[in-house]
Formats: sequence, structure tokens, C-alpha cells
Amino acid sequence: MVQRLVAVLLMILALTLQGCVASGGGLLAYVDAAAGYEFRYPTGWVEVPVSVAAEVVFHDIINETENVSVVISDVPEGKSLEALGSPTEVGYKLSKSFNTLTAEEAQVELVNAQRIDTPDSKTYYILEYVASLPSGVRHNLASAIVRRGKLYTFNASTQEDRWEKMKDLMKQSVASFKVA
Repeated sequence: MVQRLVAVLLMILALTLQGCVASGGGLLAYVDAAAGYEFRYPTGWVEVPVSVAAEVVFHDIINETENVSVVISDVPEGKSLEALGSPTEVGYKLSKSFNTLTAEEAQVELVNAQRIDTPDSKTYYILEYVASLPSGVRHNLASAIVRRGKLYTFNASTQEDRWEKMKDLMKQSVASFKVA
């Protein structure tokens, strides 16, 4: 009788955990209420001390070069994201910042740029880059939005050889970025 009860409990636990993985997508929530943004990042990643360039950075504990980060920059008074340019134009402008954010000289190619309008009338630009650095090729996704006189940029990055494995989690993470 005890063995049967244990077996039933293990089956229920297994089904419950399977449901959590299927619906959660392996992402955890991060909210910065003071700065007014939130996002989801992969399970197993940890927050790391940040430089002055980023507000927050999380990276994988095993593959430390896989990371997500938020950068907040000032924009000219009264400028919207659209006023800064099209998704492609803003993507090219942001690609210039790769060399200031890394200690390495980067050759950056913007491979995709699109505009997303949310039901609550916010506009995000979703940008995809391939960056060639002396340390290797990286694949980056970014989400950009202008709110309250600031440009919020959420970045997700991995080595190109891990892109196929990580792209779904990276895309989900970038899509989860919201600014109030």
C-alpha cells in the first residue's frame, strides 16, 4: 500500500513538473519597479555585478559569455523611438555601441530589424546582430523602446556556435522585455 501511494505521488509530481516546464519555458522573472522595466531570463542564470554601461546583467553559470542586460540611455527631449529613426536606422546606430560596450573591436552586421506595436500603444524595435570579435562570433538580439525620455535597450547574447541551441530562449527573453 505504501509503495503504491509513493508511486502515485511520484507520478503526480512528475506530471506537475512537466507542466511547469512546458508552460514556463525555462524563464524566471526580473522586475525593476524603480526603473520601470521587467523581463524574463533563462533558469540557471545569475545576476552579476555591472559596469557603468549596463543597469543589470545576468549570465549563464556554465557558459558565462551567454548573457542578458539592460542599458538605459538619455534621448533628446520629446523624442520618440520613431523620431530616432526606422528599426534599421536605430539598429545601425546601436551597432556602433558594440565597440564601447566590449573591450574588443567588433565588426557588427545587423541581420534583422522589425517594429512591434503592442496593444497598449507602445512601440518596440526588435534587432538581431551578428558580431565578429577577436574572441569569436556572437549572436545578439535586442529590444529597444523610448519611454520617459530614456532609450531602454534589452540585449541577449550568445556565442554563434550556441545560437541554434539558445535561440528560442533568447527570443522568448527579448520578447518578454516590457517598460512601463
